Amino acid sequence: MITQRIAALVAGIGAMCGTASVQAVELSAGDWTFSANGNVNVHYIYAACEDAPADILTIGGACTQDADGNDASSTVSNGLLPAALVLGGGTTQKGYDLSVTFGLYPGISSNDGGSPNLQQDAGALGTNVALATTGLDVRQVFMSVARDGMGSFKLGRDFGLFGFDAIINDMTIPGVGVAGAMATGAPANTSLGSIGFGYIYTDTLAQMNYTTPSFGGANLTVGIYDPLNPVLAGGASNKSAPGIHGKLAWAGDLGGLGFYLSSAFITQQQRAVGGPGNNFTSTGFDVYARAELGGLKASAYYYSGQGMGTTGLFVLSDDGAGNERDSDGYLLQLTYPLGNTTLGANYGVSSLDKANHSDAPNLLDENSKLTFGAYHALTPNLTLLFEVSDVETKAHNGASNSGNSANAGAFLSF
Repeated sequence: MITQRIAALVAGIGAMCGTASVQAVELSAGDWTFSANGNVNVHYIYAACEDAPADILTIGGACTQDADGNDASSTVSNGLLPAALVLGGGTTQKGYDLSVTFGLYPGISSNDGGSPNLQQDAGALGTNVALATTGLDVRQVFMSVARDGMGSFKLGRDFGLFGFDAIINDMTIPGVGVAGAMATGAPANTSLGSIGFGYIYTDTLAQMNYTTPSFGGANLTVGIYDPLNPVLAGGASNKSAPGIHGKLAWAGDLGGLGFYLSSAFITQQQRAVGGPGNNFTSTGFDVYARAELGGLKASAYYYSGQGMGTTGLFVLSDDGAGNERDSDGYLLQLTYPLGNTTLGANYGVSSLDKANHSDAPNLLDENSKLTFGAYHALTPNLTLLFEVSDVETKAHNGASNSGNSANAGAFLSF
């Protein structure tokens, strides 16, 4: 009755690590059932960053030395997934299954620029200072309405469809992957995992979706979402139409192999980017495939977009004058369980094309990374893990930055 993305995530992590499914805390009150689930994770992250950094126009790439020339970083923080507390409630009335979900995602790093303990905007002091606090990331606030034979409607804020299967199946989601902004003296709320290194972050969107009933293991989701303004666009603009996204997914068995296949699309208007009349349409599609045999899991993901940008939705999606940039990328992954320990490797690439010959010569050309990980289920709820990642960022003018990181930590789900 209660469909919660975090519950699916925790179950997926348990399956990857060879543990039993983890059940949410549930209680009943009248006709309603209430639930709570989530996680706390913490990691020690060491990053060796580029000591001769090139000026590359990008958001999210290989880490570089700081202004004082320090090229190594130690951090104690959460990883790709923040800590989470997801609260849900559900009931059945007149044959309709009704549910609500609230997903609260605090990190553990001191990154709240408006800490009440400092009695001022902490921006001038830096965020990772004494008396600072962590921020609260409210990612999910949505309702669901479903009925047998009718399908289901989701209304509210939740994860998007484009890129979702890539991140939810990324082996680094209980860990760190690419350290990203964690490899600084002021850590962000999350690491990158493989974001910007194989897929664009799905993001959480205000949306209205409809999902069909399952037909032979397949279903279709289509919906509209509140259109986003491109990062670095310089301001907000009205959109005459909502963004549109959709996803077709199928799960089944073929000759003893378990398969899951999906494909998603996204499209949205962009208006007055960099000035009046600079309009274009962002479009993207992706394909995800996973096969399982005797515990061995192999997966592949590919995306392509025009005016989609890189790392996040519509980040660096145009040249600042409304000329869209093309982008694509892929992520390959293999995991295998040995007792209670799962070993895995994934390799990802994200590429961004120049809009034209006059576009910024130092624009990101390609992000690539290779991650190896070991994930040990100490108990059904507690996973200990270790990862190493090698990262490279290249620009169109031939400049490059590289770095590597290692992290060890724990992921406790409930």
